[in-house]
Amino acid sequence: MIDAHFHIWQLERADYVWLRPELGSIYRDVGLADWRALSRPCGVRSGVLVQAAPTVAETAFLLDCAGEAPDVLGVVGWADLLAPDAVQQIEALARKPKLKGLRPMLQDIADPDWILQGAVQSALQAMADCDLVFDALVKPVHLPRLLTLSARHPRLRLVVDHGAKPDLRTAPDDAGRAAWCRDLQTLARETPAVCKLSGLWTEAAPGAPVSAVQGAARSVLDAFGPARVMWGSDWPVLELAGSYAQWLACARGLVAPAESDAVFNGTARRIYRL
Repeated sequence: MIDAHFHIWQLERADYVWLRPELGSIYRDVGLADWRALSRPCGVRSGVLVQAAPTVAETAFLLDCAGEAPDVLGVVGWADLLAPDAVQQIEALARKPKLKGLRPMLQDIADPDWILQGAVQSALQAMADCDLVFDALVKPVHLPRLLTLSARHPRLRLVVDHGAKPDLRTAPDDAGRAAWCRDLQTLARETPAVCKLSGLWTEAAPGAPVSAVQGAARSVLDAFGPARVMWGSDWPVLELAGSYAQWLACARGLVAPAESDAVFNGTARRIYRL
C-alpha cells in the first residue's frame, strides 16, 4: 500500500507559517522514521511526501530527504508560480527524479480566483509540459475554479487534496455540505481530475469519532470512483483528530475488496508516475 499524502517537518526551519505552538502535539519535529513507525505496522510500505511550507527551501529539504529514502516514491513540492523565472524553475525541478508535482497552498490565499490570474498561466502550462501533477490544496469555494482551470489546461494532471476539505462539523443535510457534494460531482464528471481520500477527519468537530467522516468519504468515492481516488494519511496533521491506524481502517472498510488495489496503490502509482 502507498500513503499518497504525508508530511515531515523541522521546526527550526521556521517557514511553516501555519504550524504554531497552539496546535499542541503536532508542534514538534517529525521525520521519516516517525512516519515509518506508524505506517509499517499498518501494511503501508511507501509514500508520497508533500510540502508543508510555501518556500523553495521546503522543496529542497523534501527532495534531500527523499533522495536517501527508497520508500519515498515521490515528492510534491512548492514553487513560486508568480516568479519571473517560474517556467525555468519548474523545468529545473522537473528534472529531479522524485519531484512528481507542485502544490501552491491555495487554501491560505484570500482570493479564491488567484490561480486563474493571467500571471500564473505560463507556470501552469510549464507544469503540464513537464508532466507534473498540480496538487490542489483547496476548500469547497475553489471547486468551480478548478473546473475552469482544467478547461484551460486539459493536459495538467489535477489532484484534489483532502476531498476539498468540506466542513464536516455541520449536519449531512446542511446546504454547504450539499453544495460541496454537488460541485465535487461536477468536477469529477466534467474533468479527468483525481481526488485524495485524505484529510477529512480533521475537518470534523473536535473529538469526533472517525465514523463521522464516513459519509463524506463515500461522497468522494462515489463521485470519482476507485480508479480516480487515492488514499493518504495526511499524517501528522491527522493526529489532531485521531490515529494513523484508525483512519486507515476506516478507509479500508469503505472500499470494496475489488477496488482496494486502485485506492491504496494503483491510482497513486499511475497519476504520480511512481
